[in-house]
Amino acid sequence: MKKLLIAGLAAAVLTGCSNQTEQHLPVIDNIKQIHPLDKWLTSKEKSVVKGVTYYGDTIIVNKSISLPADYAPGENDEARAALNKLMAAGAAEGLNFAVRSGFRSYDEQAALYQDYVARDGKAAADTYSAEPGHSEHQTGLTFDLGSRESVKDFTISFGDTPEGKWLQTHAQDYGFIIRYPKGKEHITGYQYEPWHIRYLGTDLAQEVYRSGLTLEEYYGLVR
Repeated sequence: MKKLLIAGLAAAVLTGCSNQTEQHLPVIDNIKQIHPLDKWLTSKEKSVVKGVTYYGDTIIVNKSISLPADYAPGENDEARAALNKLMAAGAAEGLNFAVRSGFRSYDEQAALYQDYVARDGKAAADTYSAEPGHSEHQTGLTFDLGSRESVKDFTISFGDTPEGKWLQTHAQDYGFIIRYPKGKEHITGYQYEPWHIRYLGTDLAQEVYRSGLTLEEYYGLVR
């Protein structure tokens, strides 16, 4: 009898707890279960807005993905502020960065590209210059850096200068990546450009840097 009484009391307590729990838990319908990878996958979702291609919040432009001719956002303020911090940090370590190129309109790129083709031929020009509409400079998020004390600007040898070496190890800390890295020419379609940096924001830039991937590889654009 005593055992039955204890069992009954225990059941009552459990029932009471169960009822109390049910009363305080909201009933939520039609909520998607979030997988740990969903956020990562969503960040890589493709969208095209007014002819501009995005993966997540990142604008993508390369040899196969173009920008509209009338897309002219100018220099991105956030990217410029990050660049200023990068250059200040470099200066604090005795480096002498200089901005050699920033935002470039469709028409400006067209003129440059035509000059390069006339000088070197299309096949050669295509290894170091983008056709109009395919230049990252048109996004306003890209800069070409050089050194005030170097004659190696816009050459592969810039990567061996103090400024070039510093960029390779610190650019991501300020939200930038070396967009066309060494050994990835067959993927990006461009020669190694240690001076060409693309702003992604600190978190994404550090993630891409740690992955060792180009943007094409990171977003699964390589076939």
